[in-house]
Amino acid sequence: MALTRDEVVRTALRLLDEVGIDGLTTRRLARELGVQSPALYWHVRSKRELLDLMAEAMLAEALPPDREPGPEHWPEWLAADARAKRAALLAHRDGARVHAGTLPTAGELPAVEGQLRALCGAGLRPRTALRLLLTIDRYLMGWVTEEQAWRQDAEQRDGAPFPDEALQGLPLLQEAAEVLRMTDHDADFEYGLRVLIEGFRAEIAREAGNTGDATAAGPLR
Repeated sequence: MALTRDEVVRTALRLLDEVGIDGLTTRRLARELGVQSPALYWHVRSKRELLDLMAEAMLAEALPPDREPGPEHWPEWLAADARAKRAALLAHRDGARVHAGTLPTAGELPAVEGQLRALCGAGLRPRTALRLLLTIDRYLMGWVTEEQAWRQDAEQRDGAPFPDEALQGLPLLQEAAEVLRMTDHDADFEYGLRVLIEGFRAEIAREAGNTGDATAAGPLR
């Protein structure tokens, strides 16, 4: 049976979970597929293109390609999108590192256009709407990169980070110790996401010149 691009990407994702992004080389992938390295270039032109396709495949598991958000409830679908992407990246070893620096593939552009259409319908200009999406995406990538590193490093730590004795005489840090120790990744992620989305709600109000329209979507849930 002839090798397909889909098989290359699926095998690369499986290998990623086994050896991590640092161990994922085109030579190792070719060996895993039972072919010579030059055979891969019929399907992917470079490791950069391979990572783009892997990132697309990760998100396709969580985000339907035909999703069509509406302007009425943009905070809700934007937050749901970010949550789904976070879950998809956390499902793979080094998922955020794979996605970092990738560009949307041709297959993903219609979904981006649909999001821009909804945000412009809510009162943003296309340039600002795209900046919103990039800001959320980069927050997400940075967050998951740190979260995955924190989880992986936790296995190598001798004890809990920032023990109580290390915080003696530091009352403010003592009060915020749970955040310092990252005991609730979900709650901390949601806090940052809410702050970003509420900030763009204000930007919509500024661009649309109508505060009532910008707040009509209600609080982020």
